[in-house]
Amino acid sequence: MYDNDNVFAKIARGEIPCEKIAENDYALSFHDVNPMFAIHALVIPKGPYMNILDFTANASAAEQAGFWRCFTQTAEKLGIAGNFNVLANAGAAAPFVPQSVFHFHLHLMSGARRPEFDKEMAAICHR
Repeated sequence: MYDNDNVFAKIARGEIPCEKIAENDYALSFHDVNPMFAIHALVIPKGPYMNILDFTANASAAEQAGFWRCFTQTAEKLGIAGNFNVLANAGAAAPFVPQSVFHFHLHLMSGARRPEFDKEMAAICHR
């Protein structure tokens, strides 16, 4: 069940500030507050979707198109349109990186890894 009080829902509603990169009627992107790479942004839909499967199955065509326009605009604004990685986590038991905020979001990352990334990966590998 979707939690309307999760941090990304509050950011999407403007209740919590963020360092915005791009926005349209359906989506918003902003800099990650705990970046793992030199460039690390999050792209979220404004609608109440728990993960990528929920979004894909239930978002309208307009919401999906708006989300991908925001994603593309974010990559262009950050100057990484040709060189990036994307990560979507789904579920608290996801094997690589567990989902911690249950509002669909994509991590858009580029550039050098930060030391925090290696620490996080070491912790995950030793579970």
